[in-house]
Amino acid sequence: MTIRKRSVSIAGHRTSFSLEDPFLEELKNLADRRGVSFAALVRTIDAKRPPDTNLSSALRLTVLDDLKARCNAATENATSVPGDAPSQPSGSRSGTSPSS
Repeated sequence: MTIRKRSVSIAGHRTSFSLEDPFLEELKNLADRRGVSFAALVRTIDAKRPPDTNLSSALRLTVLDDLKARCNAATENATSVPGDAPSQPSGSRSGTSPSS
């Protein structure tokens, strides 16, 4: 997979980062979902990243975090039905045994 160098303006100066195309596409999708420009998303990520993390890594980790959160949300939605209580075997009441 090819890594491509990109540039964006942050705080009035051009900043470069290197990303693979799939990460770039997911970042653009994330910006769209948040209703912000790509540059605004990169600025936000840049401002929040730890000082010992380079921008390219911070961008990749943001994509990973977003995809994990969406997968977890999809899994939770698929396994729970609103208003659905756990079912109990018929003929039994909670707290009693069938032989009592």
